[in-house]
Parts: sequence; structure tokens; C-alpha cells
Amino acid sequence: MGYIKSAALEETGYVVLDSYNQELDPKEWLDIEYNDWKSSGDTRFAPLASAFGEIECNGFWNHKPPRTDKDGVWIDSQVAKAPNLTRRAQEPGANVGRCRVIELQPTPYGECLYNLHQDDNNRLNPDGTGWVVRGFFNLTDDTDSYFVLRENRTDPRGEVRIALPAGAQLIIDTQRLWHAATHNGTDPRYCLITSWTSGPELDAYIEKYNGVNTVESVAVDQAVLDAGYAEQARKDAARAAYYAAKGQAAVQAMSEA
Repeated sequence: MGYIKSAALEETGYVVLDSYNQELDPKEWLDIEYNDWKSSGDTRFAPLASAFGEIECNGFWNHKPPRTDKDGVWIDSQVAKAPNLTRRAQEPGANVGRCRVIELQPTPYGECLYNLHQDDNNRLNPDGTGWVVRGFFNLTDDTDSYFVLRENRTDPRGEVRIALPAGAQLIIDTQRLWHAATHNGTDPRYCLITSWTSGPELDAYIEKYNGVNTVESVAVDQAVLDAGYAEQARKDAARAAYYAAKGQAAVQAMSEA
């Protein structure tokens, strides 16, 4: 049968919407409660909706009963402090799963490449229902920063780098695309991330805000790119060596038991 997916995301896996006038809204992300949750970098998260309305960031499949990333429960204490962020997450009318603000500390390009990951959005998602994707609304004015998207984690061919000024709005199939952010600022970057279920509501929202599935990549000096590729390879090799040594130590311990 297959999943219900948005045609706008089919070709490239992402769309960029019209920019939002972030200056009109208060900085609600500074008032909500954060959880020290690590994901692809030095991060914290402030959930607005979670599996059971608690201030935690676990995947819905890690709860009892386990389920896919849909039907999130809004957290009253957080919503009261961030009504505008909540309104923006609810505006499409699509089903919302997890909804949270990420706080990301400065992250250079090489570290970003090492952090590239795919999300497990659709674990336990029944066939024939809407495919879960994620919206990213940049809240701070990170003019020197950019989102990195790849089809293959270690292959830079076709890499897309999307600018992240305040008000940048992206929707990404993050289970398909490897992604992470290069944050070249000195202050933390804040971004609202919402899990949405694909379907007619999300399609209409993308059309309303003139979603485009191709943008010009942020220009980056070739020396920075080459250094980033080398740093990713170095860190990958170090990680592989660590786990190889750990495995050998376990085998040695078993042989001596």
C-alpha cells in the first residue's frame, strides 16, 4: 500500500517556505524549560509536546505503550510560556507528534558533517497512513550558519546548504536525508522542530507558503569544505577504532572467563 507522502518533498526531500517575520514575536524560547538532551552536537531541548505531556524528549516508541511519532500531548506549562510557538506548530492543521525547541551551541562545518544523521520518525507507523516529516523554524538570526542536507552521509556530491537567518522555514523528510546544522555564531542557535504527519493539510500549508524544493546552496570556501571532509573522516575513523578495541576487549574477557 505504501505511506501517504507529500509530492512537494518527493524530488529533493525538502521544501523551503516563505520567510517568517520573526521580529514580530517575543523571544519565547528563552522562557521555556529545557531538558539536557544530546542530539547531533552540544544541544538542549525544550519540549512543547511530548508522548504524555511531560518535559522529556524520548521517542514515542520508548514509552508504554510504544507508538509512532504522532498524537503528541501539549505540555501546559510550556504552552503557557510559548503561545506563539505553539500556534505556529499547530497552524498547518496536520497531526503533531513531538514538538520542541533546540538550543545548539556553535558547531563548525567538520563537526556538523560528523553529526549528520537520519531521524527514526516512522518507527511503528502503520502502512497506509501519513509519513512523518519535520518542520524547522529558525528563531535566532544565524546569518553565518546553514543547514546541511545529504542523500549519503559521507558523499558531498549533491550536498545542499540552506541559510538560517531568523524566520527561515524548512520542511524536511529527515528519515530520508542526512542532516545537521553548521552554526558559526558565538551565541546558541534556537530552532522550533515539529513532527508533522504528511497529508492534505500539510500539502495545503506548503502551497500556502510557496514551498520550493530547490534553493541555491550557501557558498562556502573550498578550503573550509575540504577541512570539513577531513575532520569527518578523522572522527569516523576514531569512532570505528574505539568500538573495534572495545569489541576485542570483550572477546578477550570472554576467553579468559
